[in-house]
Amino acid sequence: MMLPLFSSSSSSFLACTEAACSPSFPLLIRYQRRRRRRRSIVCSPFHDHYCCCLSLTLSNKRPGIRAIDSATAEAAAVAVGTFLDLGISEKETDALLLKLTPFQFQSIRTQIHLLQNLGITGHLLSKLIKKRPGLLIAKETHSLLSFLSHDPKLKGVIQPAQLARLLLTPATDPNKFLSGFEAKVGLLLDLGIPIESLPHVLNNLNLGKALCFKSLEDIERMVSYLRGFGGVDLILGRPAILNFDLDSQLLPRIEFLLNMSGGDEAATTTVLLKLPFILAYSVDHYTNHVHFFRSFAGLTDEEIFKIILVYPSLFSASRERKLHPRIQFLKQCGFSSNDIYKLLIKAPLFLSLSFEDNLAHKLVLLLKIGYEHGTKELGLAMGWVCRTSCKNMQEVISLFLNYGLTCEEILAMGKKHPQVLQYNHKSMKQKLDYLTEEMGYEVREMLAFPAFLGYGFDARIKHRFEASSGEGMSINKLFSMSTARFSKKQEKKMPVPITKTS
Repeated sequence: MMLPLFSSSSSSFLACTEAACSPSFPLLIRYQRRRRRRRSIVCSPFHDHYCCCLSLTLSNKRPGIRAIDSATAEAAAVAVGTFLDLGISEKETDALLLKLTPFQFQSIRTQIHLLQNLGITGHLLSKLIKKRPGLLIAKETHSLLSFLSHDPKLKGVIQPAQLARLLLTPATDPNKFLSGFEAKVGLLLDLGIPIESLPHVLNNLNLGKALCFKSLEDIERMVSYLRGFGGVDLILGRPAILNFDLDSQLLPRIEFLLNMSGGDEAATTTVLLKLPFILAYSVDHYTNHVHFFRSFAGLTDEEIFKIILVYPSLFSASRERKLHPRIQFLKQCGFSSNDIYKLLIKAPLFLSLSFEDNLAHKLVLLLKIGYEHGTKELGLAMGWVCRTSCKNMQEVISLFLNYGLTCEEILAMGKKHPQVLQYNHKSMKQKLDYLTEEMGYEVREMLAFPAFLGYGFDARIKHRFEASSGEGMSINKLFSMSTARFSKKQEKKMPVPITKTS
């Protein structure tokens, strides 16, 4: 039904008509201010009067419009009421509606409803409307929101905050910016991203950089290239990789690592899958770290890459704060380049652990039990204790002392088998109790063979002792022999079965 420009009605309607002729727009604000009932405008008995007044006001503001239909007027009322309820001021509401034509009000209503269905409500919705009002009428916005709302598999696939960040991304043309978003999401699925992993991917990247600013061809080319280096697994490990530009960022970085590996694609893939974040560093960053290890530690590119293969987080350590002082410490302990390489292959954490919160406390404990500054033994011990916590290391030392060992004996044991200070103290107590109580050995028997504490309790220690029937062998001989040799020895001891003859 088209609403007439003028009609006779009650005195209330005449008051509204008079207000509509004033310069203020939209009339609803003046009308609501008078009634003080923002949330009741659509359902109130004055709704028809409001629609007529809105028609008159729009006619005054837009000379080409003589009347609007009831549905459009109602949509305008709902839109304005929603704006006010969201905390958008009357002045801001005026400014928003003046940018729109009457027949866009229905689009606004639908768009707001879709946004709310996708979880964008309250302050987040208010912020979006005020900063990007054009999105409320952009056809591609409607297409995107409908796509995310109506497909059951995609419902909730993008978190509200992530979707809002996408819609708030500055773009000169929202229609062009969001165009093809549905097709690009579909392409990710076609290229191998599992549907159940799609939320993880979409919520952990910059949707603008990864999808909206790239063409379908660019995305397909990137994923196709990454297939040779982990592909979907690499993307799932760090979805933000899709934010990068293939030609200017990913290609140079992967090629640098590939050259360091001597062209070994499998080894390069292993590095990338271990630490996908490594691709966030620039080629200059890689180059500076590699140059440091070449020049200061005296390592070859092959040795450096082997360390990277074991510990890609090498590139996360600051050269000035961590790498330089740690390598300097090892040199002061008498380490050669080969010694440095061997330690870093086995204990790369030495390069990245905090000195103040971790290494300093362990260094004090080592010095207390007798290690000396500037000795290779101290350097080796510092490497091995990187694999344990300060608390566990203290518990291990206390356990040895409680068993009657002296600091000198603990030091001698540590020099012979540096790993001993990194073992779990609870596991060690179980083995020492079994050694002294069940096996009947003196605790100092272990000093000659501290590697005993590193063997599995059930599979090796208990099994071998019970299988050997306590033959009185030294623990070194009993536990150091290979599994094959021990099995053969046990087979020889087994009685030959007697077969009866008729």
